This record gives sequence, structure tokens and C-alpha cells, in this order.
Amino acid sequence: MRSAKDLVVLPISGTDARRVVRSIHYSGKVANNSQINLGVFLDGKCCGAMQFGPPMDRSKILPMVAGSKWTDVLELNRMAFSDALPRNSESRALGVALRMLRKRYPHIKWVVSFADGTQCGDGTIYRASGFVLTGISRATGLARLPTGEVVHKMVLGSGPTKPRRELGGRSAADVSGNGAGYSFPAYCREAGAVVLTGFQLRYVYFLDPSARARLTVPEVPFSRIAELGASMYKGVRAKDSAPEA
Repeated sequence: MRSAKDLVVLPISGTDARRVVRSIHYSGKVANNSQINLGVFLDGKCCGAMQFGPPMDRSKILPMVAGSKWTDVLELNRMAFSDALPRNSESRALGVALRMLRKRYPHIKWVVSFADGTQCGDGTIYRASGFVLTGISRATGLARLPTGEVVHKMVLGSGPTKPRRELGGRSAADVSGNGAGYSFPAYCREAGAVVLTGFQLRYVYFLDPSARARLTVPEVPFSRIAELGASMYKGVRAKDSAPEA
């Protein structure tokens, strides 16, 4: 019987990583800015992928660790694993990936990633892999279209004047009457989208342990997840989570 110890993690092309992520990741969406793409193989078959790249908002992320340079940090943008993989495959593969980063890219000091406690989970894999929890916030930027597609307001913000299919070819700015800007509530009304409620959890892993002393934000105890009602696993909110305030 195969186990997580039988997994092999190897670099793959961005094209291959995007193909795997589109077919496995719950969102079906890829990280186009990924720079390091790793495949997870079992018996020679690629059954998962991890995409690392620059943080989407480095101006907010960099100050989290004092003295950080642009090249010091990576974001784990996407992590997708087949359900057919053995138990504990996620934490095993992530651990291998982090060791590879430490060895091959010694200039990278830390990794940040976000757990989607609105649609997916609260970061069980990160906690099992030695990540530090540094923030829990209510998610306010996700909306589900009538087609089932989920749109993040950051996507709209990056191209507010871009024609949108769900708006009949109009842009988010067009329906907002806000010049080149846009209003997320106005977009949702026009698109018939429902804003999703939940949480986003921010995790940090220190490839260079000395960088942890320069963390400028508080480390959040894992127990706080349940206290805030943010517990979620594979898209299902925990029954024993506290009710949302």
C-alpha cells in the first residue's frame, strides 16, 4: 500500500502546473505570476502541484518582517492535490517543497500563504508543516455568480474597465458610474452575484529561522480559529465552531 513517503516532488513547467491546478484546485484558477512550480508525483504520475511566486500585494506583506527586501519572500499562491493521494500527502509534499526552497534559493527568507476559510479550509496543512498563524480576518471580497463561478474583488480591481461576460460586455467601472474605478457592491448587484461570508487566515513559514525574531505582527494561537468560528475543512465549516458575530 502506497504512503505519503512514496511521493516525489520535482520542478515542473508553469504550463504543466497550471494544467494540474485547473483540474484539481477547488477554484479552478491558477497563479499566473508563479515563478517556482513543483509537481507532486506518485508512481510516476503527477497528482498535485504547488505554485510559488511574488506576493500579490508586497507593499503590505513586506513590512510583516522588518528589514525584508523584495527578494526575501515568496507567496505559496496555489496548492492542489488529488484526493487519490495517500493520507498526509499534503503536509509531506509541502515539507519537501520547503526544504527544496531552503536549499536551492538561500536568499529567500520566508514564505507567506493564505488559507481560504470561506470556500476551502482553515489551514490544517500549514499548521502541520510548521507555519505560524499571523492573522485571521473576515473575508469580504468574494462573490459567487449565478453560474457558480467565484470572483474576487482584487481581480476586478486589477482591470475595472475590462469588459465582463457576466455584465453583458460592460465593465465593473461601467456599472458603478465611478469613472475608471468601480464599486464591488454595484458590481454584485448588476451581476446577480452573492457575496460569500467567511474568513481568510494568513500563515508564515520561516525558511531562515532568524527572520522570525523580526516578525512585526503578533503570532496568533491556533486556538483562536475555533474561538472566532473560523474552523473549516474541505469546504465544510466545523460544527463546533463558535457562531459568527
